[in-house]
Amino acid sequence: MAAAMPLALVVLLLLGPGGPARAESPRDSLREELVITPLPSGDVAATFQFRIRWDSELQREGVSHYRLFPKALGQLISKYSLRELHLSFTQGFWRTRYWGPPFLQASSDTDHYFLRYAVLPREVVCTENLTPWKKLLPCSSKAGLSVLLKADRLFHTRYHSQAVHIRPICRNARCTSISWELRQTLSVVFDAFITGQGKKDWSLFRMFSRTLTEPCPLASESRVYVDITNYSQDNETVEVNPPPTTTYEDVILGTRRTYAVYDLLDTAMINNSRNLNLQLKWKKPPENEAPPVPFLHAQRYVSGYGLQKGELSTLLYNTHPYRAFPVLLLDSVPWYLRLYVHTLTITSKGKENKPSYIHYQPAQDRLQPHLLEMLIQLPANSVTKVSIQFERALLKWTEYTPDPNHGFYISPSVLSALVPSMVAAKPVDWEGSPLFNTLFPVSDGSSYFVRLYTEPLLVNLPTPDFSMPYNVICLTCTVVAVCYGSFYNLLTRTFHIEEPSTGGLAKRLANLIRRARGVPPL
Repeated sequence: MAAAMPLALVVLLLLGPGGPARAESPRDSLREELVITPLPSGDVAATFQFRIRWDSELQREGVSHYRLFPKALGQLISKYSLRELHLSFTQGFWRTRYWGPPFLQASSDTDHYFLRYAVLPREVVCTENLTPWKKLLPCSSKAGLSVLLKADRLFHTRYHSQAVHIRPICRNARCTSISWELRQTLSVVFDAFITGQGKKDWSLFRMFSRTLTEPCPLASESRVYVDITNYSQDNETVEVNPPPTTTYEDVILGTRRTYAVYDLLDTAMINNSRNLNLQLKWKKPPENEAPPVPFLHAQRYVSGYGLQKGELSTLLYNTHPYRAFPVLLLDSVPWYLRLYVHTLTITSKGKENKPSYIHYQPAQDRLQPHLLEMLIQLPANSVTKVSIQFERALLKWTEYTPDPNHGFYISPSVLSALVPSMVAAKPVDWEGSPLFNTLFPVSDGSSYFVRLYTEPLLVNLPTPDFSMPYNVICLTCTVVAVCYGSFYNLLTRTFHIEEPSTGGLAKRLANLIRRARGVPPL
């Protein structure tokens, strides 16, 4: 009896005086969704979103237990008093002119005094970033939508972008307490003619080589949305399988869109066939129609000849027939392109266009790049050209990359604008709406937010002839080897004086013959 007392005491302490305690509701939640959008060009875009919301103030509370939120990111927030973090890795270029506006994460309001911006136009070292990104997910790649994230399929696409976004969210109107939101987004664009074997048909298996088998058990919401705006089940030209149970309609990026909804938490959705393989088949060949032109798109290029001077030019297109709107242009140019700010020109419809706001931070050699930020008003149905001249710097020979003749990459320009909407939109319910809808904050129903990136540029710099050091090294090594070998041979060789020999068998035979003839011997 005495031996059982400590165990009974431990059980009593765990249960408490009031008996079994009620399990507290979790303070964190996970939502995951996949949006499949057939693009006007015939390609197919797939956007994954995994959102974790944690009702905890990490910078005030001493948190030691993590359930869904990654511990590595939580410790980063607590240690460095992090307010927001937006990190993305992109391979390829989103072609706004042919694909329409991209699904991008817009930053929330922040104090610009604490804002830090950095960009790497090219990753020199080849690394695989998908595996550590998937490890941040609560279900990793074992269940839910993350089972579709197969590296060999994602990295062989026309466009691939993965990102991590961390930001605080107010729990009430006065923002007296906050929650932390982690969004992991991944966007890919598949070439429908390759995945569909020359057709515009697509399916989950053709794109990802896998199908959905079960939802993530830790997710409170797991859904797949398919854009069926341009066709429906009643249309005789296409066939969508399986037929959707519900649909969702809303104004997305200025146009009214219709989505077929597939809820993975619905047991009947997967249990009937043990997997879910969404697919679209065309009964008739689709008509080749010109894709709609977005109201805002941009193009960037470098001009000039020689390796001394050049010019950076950015073209901003406003295709709206009667409305003008402002655009915030941000440029980060490396220090080895020395900008001539007095050559900055902005023209619209052949006339000078003075920016409403301009901020320029000059570069410091080998320390920081140029930073140029401008607010430009784009007239209706116009093309605005922003150009600035530069001079190429000569780097030290140790600062060149292993392939200097390939060129140096210049980061793209960033455009942020409120674009006029074709259809009036309503305010977004952040918790009740799909995740992809909360990507586009709407201040009023007449416009929507868009952030675009231009092409990265490839610029050649004055490059020395790196073959000369190679030739000098080869010649020097050859001369040293020949001279050193000869002197070493002379210094280390031992010479001996060889005594003349008395002759061999041949000499004896010759002497015998000479004696027989009466001739003196040799």
